[in-house]
Amino acid sequence: MSRIINPDSAGKERTRLSKCVVLAVRELAHQTGPGAESRDPAAFIALALAAIAGTIDVSVAAWEKRGYWVKADRFRMDWAWAGQYADKMRQAVLAEDWASVAQAAAQAAQRLNRITVPPGHRLGTPWVGAWKALNSGQ
Repeated sequence: MSRIINPDSAGKERTRLSKCVVLAVRELAHQTGPGAESRDPAAFIALALAAIAGTIDVSVAAWEKRGYWVKADRFRMDWAWAGQYADKMRQAVLAEDWASVAQAAAQAAQRLNRITVPPGHRLGTPWVGAWKALNSGQ
């Protein structure tokens, strides 16, 4: 029997979501004012950060199985901010508190400042419909 290789690992998903969050933060920064067009990128940031936080335990499971407890704990501590910012962003978006949305988006952007998205990316606009998904997931 041969090994089964999963090309869609949690790390790749986390990287893709991080790039999408960077794009959504840029889109949110280009908005002239809070309104209907600002809801989708803000809601997407909240959903994507929650998804990033969900990939942490999947990534750490292999290390814990081999007994690399320090490495696993360090990785969890490095990415613990994602779940916290996702909760902040979700509450701010649902309350339409745009000052808190801007603050949470800026904090997430600071954490993801090493992520580069090339101008010819193929990510598209992943935030389309995120406002509806956030409201239905309450």
